[in-house]
Amino acid sequence: MRHVYWIGGGSGAGKSTIARRLADRYGWRLYSTDDVMADHASRTTADEAPFLHAFMAMDMDERWVDRSPETMFETFHWFRGEAFGLIVQDLARMPAGTPVVVEGFRLLPHLVEPLLPCPGHAIWLLPTPEFRRFAFTRRATPEGGFTRRTRDPARADRNLAVRDALFTQRLREETGRRGLPALTVDGTLTAEELAGRVGEVFGKRDGL
Repeated sequence: MRHVYWIGGGSGAGKSTIARRLADRYGWRLYSTDDVMADHASRTTADEAPFLHAFMAMDMDERWVDRSPETMFETFHWFRGEAFGLIVQDLARMPAGTPVVVEGFRLLPHLVEPLLPCPGHAIWLLPTPEFRRFAFTRRATPEGGFTRRTRDPARADRNLAVRDALFTQRLREETGRRGLPALTVDGTLTAEELAGRVGEVFGKRDGL
């Protein structure tokens, strides 16, 4: 998959924004793994994706309130790499003549690494907890997010924040151990500057 560029990372890091800028700038295809989650879930069986199907069987309180953040992290299906093969299948069906930028938190380093022609085809964006809070506050709508549908939205939000921090730390450790590109996102760079840094990792030196 020499024509594929990967942008993984923690929630709230700006993966979608950066991928969209790169796609617009260079005429690349854009593939968002978030957009295909429902489709991928429907294409799996309980034997193929046991954590996913267990999650689907839970109500909102069981998912976000009643379990510890540590349990949420260790059992979250996308963090376990379930259905990653369907991402690869989707990409394999695309014409290889046009580069594709793939983005989403489902892109785990140990799954992406074997597909890379070189380390410079992937990067992971790692948000600080403060930046994640800022990003989610900026995205907030008057009706609130999905945690409003739990019996204790404040606790659900705290659980989710801790779970996401654990995931980001795991990504930091794994990219470091494997020598894969990673960039801390803390708000000191504008979106344009961040896109430029990612473009440089991908071999684009002309800036954005």
